[in-house]
Amino acid sequence: MVEEGVARTVKGWIESAKKVAVLTHTNPDGDAIGSSLALALALGKKGIDAQVVIPDGLPDFLRWLPGIERSTTFAYKRDRAIEIIEGADLIFCLDFNDPKRVNGIEEFLHKSSAKKILIDHHQEPLQFTDVAISETGRGSVGEMIYLFVKEIFEGEVIDKDIATCLYVAIMTDTGNFSYASSYPEIFHIVGDLMNYDIEKDRIYSSVYDAFSEDRMRLQGYCMQEKMVVLPQYHTAYISLTDAELKKFNHRKGDTEGFVNIPFSVKGIKFTALFVEKKDRIKASFRSRGKFPVNLVASEHYHGGGHINAAGGDSFLTMKETLAGFESLLPGYSNLLSDD
Repeated sequence: MVEEGVARTVKGWIESAKKVAVLTHTNPDGDAIGSSLALALALGKKGIDAQVVIPDGLPDFLRWLPGIERSTTFAYKRDRAIEIIEGADLIFCLDFNDPKRVNGIEEFLHKSSAKKILIDHHQEPLQFTDVAISETGRGSVGEMIYLFVKEIFEGEVIDKDIATCLYVAIMTDTGNFSYASSYPEIFHIVGDLMNYDIEKDRIYSSVYDAFSEDRMRLQGYCMQEKMVVLPQYHTAYISLTDAELKKFNHRKGDTEGFVNIPFSVKGIKFTALFVEKKDRIKASFRSRGKFPVNLVASEHYHGGGHINAAGGDSFLTMKETLAGFESLLPGYSNLLSDD
């Protein structure tokens, strides 16, 4: 995965580092947190003080992960997060291709004189690190961290805790292997992770069977009242206002996976989720097959991502955002037509 010359350089940086900061993106998902913790734990086994810095809060269903005590949330412990970044000899940037994705941390990332390494699978990464390891064909950064640790670290480093974090990363970013996972190597990696005695069924349950009653009722409300199906375009979307979220006592992470709900409707190829935030409408897009949601996100929503998973923002009202979204669909009708 890592070119020989780059590998030598990175090995040298790691060997000379005493303190490492691992940064990941805002609204962190399972891949972001799992990959970051796995790398921090691996570095820790080499005697390095490795800490994970998260821009904002993480979902409850990820708080049980091994190594979570190594994480600091910038939004809640700003001074400590800044201290970690400013004191680092080496900084890893995981699962984001643009420094804007770390929000308030961006300023301190740019100011740091530490060597910086990007490990990411999103398309078109910006050049803001000294080394960039980018593989857009990967379903998750978790796979990349697995290979990185195997290639860069001397001796056996992966253990049950690290394997658990990596499995969560891969499982969540592929929808439990329902997309972005149609290649043999990902299953070879997962097969090897099983050799570390990870508890696969318990991991699944801890992530997907640990929701609150409010979250489940919110999901039901989305399906009953908020899902709009446009069969002529093989498209469906869900929208949620701030008032609706408050009605169901919304907590961070509660809408995780909602964008995939409409795929259970026969014939749906393109889905969207619009969630009202304080100053914007957050848009999430998913697709099946070759429909490029990353282009929709970049051309119309100031965002980007992968061909089948992308996101962005709208700065219009919810009503205007939804009307605008529906008005785009005729222009994509050929791409969304039956195969």
